[in-house]
Amino acid sequence: MADSGRPGVIRRFFTWLFSPSARWSVFALLLVGLIIGFVVTAGTQVAMAVTGSNEFCGTACHSHTQFVYPEYKASVHGKNRTGVQAGCSDCHVPHTYPAKLIYKTRVGIRDAIAEARGTISTQAKFDAKRWELANHVWDEMKADNSANCRTCHTPEAMDAAKQNEDAVKQHKKFTSGKATCIECHTGVAHQEPVEPEAPQAPVKTSSLQ
Repeated sequence: MADSGRPGVIRRFFTWLFSPSARWSVFALLLVGLIIGFVVTAGTQVAMAVTGSNEFCGTACHSHTQFVYPEYKASVHGKNRTGVQAGCSDCHVPHTYPAKLIYKTRVGIRDAIAEARGTISTQAKFDAKRWELANHVWDEMKADNSANCRTCHTPEAMDAAKQNEDAVKQHKKFTSGKATCIECHTGVAHQEPVEPEAPQAPVKTSSLQ
């Protein structure tokens, strides 16, 4: 068959995309671009605010509603004598862009799949996975030197005179780079899981018995 000489779909699309407009002025195109950029930016901020609230984090998933959120609400981060509260996203989500968007997208998809599969849909399943899930979060916090903790807790502003001897000792390890917050404060917002016992090796018996 003879070649018609007509360019392909992809080439025609890029030709159209980069061709000057005979209908719209440069100002009109810039204005449309600014409006679209504003809508996307504002929409992203609204979505981050809604999906980052305690109500959303605590009630969007069955497993969070049943097992995780009640623990948080009863913890010192959820309720205390001064009323200063650290929310779910304050501890679990990066505070800077684009890391925040990337993290929420990745973890949101992962949690939705796990929820649909019923990975921790019952108390027994949740208890069986709790140690693994907790260590995953702890490892993330250790990797960034507990960055989210340090958005609220500033070691330089701590009053050592109001801390007990052990706390002062441990905080000196932190300021010298030998430890990070989560290594000592693993049970601050949720019940600290018990490390499972290592499986016992099977006992070898003699074939003569």
